Amino acid sequence: MSETSQDTLFGRTAVEQRLCTEEELQRCHKEVRQRVRSNEAATVEQLLQEYGFITATQASRLKDNIKDSKDAAGKIPGYKVSGKLGSGAMAVVYKAKQLSLDRTVAVKVLPRRFTEKSDYITRFFKEGRIAAKLNHNNIVQAIDVGEAAGVYYFVMEYVEGKTLYDDLSKGKVFDEAEALQIAIQLANALAHAHAHGMIHRDVKPKNVMINKEGVVKLADMGLARETSDVEAAKNEQGKAFGTPYYIAPEQIRGEVNIDGRADIYALGATFYHMVTGRVPFEASTPAEVMKKHLKEPLTPPDHLNTALSQGVAEVIEVMMAKNKQDRYSNMEEVLVDLESVREGRPPLRARRKFNLDALEQLEQGIAVDTPFSGEARSYTEETVTRYRVVMVIMGALMAVLTLALFFALFRTEG
Repeated sequence: MSETSQDTLFGRTAVEQRLCTEEELQRCHKEVRQRVRSNEAATVEQLLQEYGFITATQASRLKDNIKDSKDAAGKIPGYKVSGKLGSGAMAVVYKAKQLSLDRTVAVKVLPRRFTEKSDYITRFFKEGRIAAKLNHNNIVQAIDVGEAAGVYYFVMEYVEGKTLYDDLSKGKVFDEAEALQIAIQLANALAHAHAHGMIHRDVKPKNVMINKEGVVKLADMGLARETSDVEAAKNEQGKAFGTPYYIAPEQIRGEVNIDGRADIYALGATFYHMVTGRVPFEASTPAEVMKKHLKEPLTPPDHLNTALSQGVAEVIEVMMAKNKQDRYSNMEEVLVDLESVREGRPPLRARRKFNLDALEQLEQGIAVDTPFSGEARSYTEETVTRYRVVMVIMGALMAVLTLALFFALFRTEG
């Protein structure tokens, strides 16, 4: 008995739901093929249990979930489902054909276990409505959202390709030019969203699609929020929304006034992962990872990948400043510096963020290599100008006091 589509679906779903690892699944696939050559019948489901990778109860639940998903997908009017693309904690995504326009689409379906909870349904529809307000080549386009026979679905553009996570999970370290190309497309997508009053709040490699032509598509508006939605902001106060490896400090603290700078931080963290092959902060638990985002200094990316230009390292460090006041003010500023670095020019906006400690050392005649090291504090050009004015005034006062003291001593001696 050869491997079947059911085998493939069962195995992929087991990995997606973290019941087994990719390595364990591949071991079972290999064993199935070996047994077929020996005229022995075997399935991936049987071998996963035989090797002790999953239990019989887990296998039974997995089959029930797959059946429920198939049944749900068959109830969506106007669409013919051809297969499953993936699943997550909140939804299952299918490949389908939109019959009216004869085109391939992706259909996200809310699992049955969530359909009895009104807050999940509200969030599901909200994602569709927010996505529908955005129309950009680097954002996965929303097509339709609805409910049929108790099935809640969200139809979107089908992207044939892979996610950024697919490459990173295999250990790929992107060269600077390729990483810049991806980051610039994502920055353009986010600039468009921000211009329409939306913040994504969950920028991460799994939400970045790359099609076969190399076009980057930002996906999943599930955590997106309108900046004008004050009521939602107050309801979410004190809660951390986002993914631990890429989340901005202010999101961890559950601040009310979250703005586009949170997406700048997450994009910076994703950029960091691309060019170093590592997430910015690692720990054994999500709580410890988030604590490091709040407290631990960032290891400069060019310390991990010495092939990086200083300009790219500077841009990433400003994007990931722990204090949002020290980051780029908006995505347009990020784009200016990303384009500058790509063209071989210095990132001027990043270099307007000066380190006052370094400035003090320079005034004392101490050589300083870079304002972007360790826990260096960054300040805007306006702050630096004020500082310099104060230093000039203080210098003038010191000169006046010295002269006054000199004349006083001269008169005393006279």
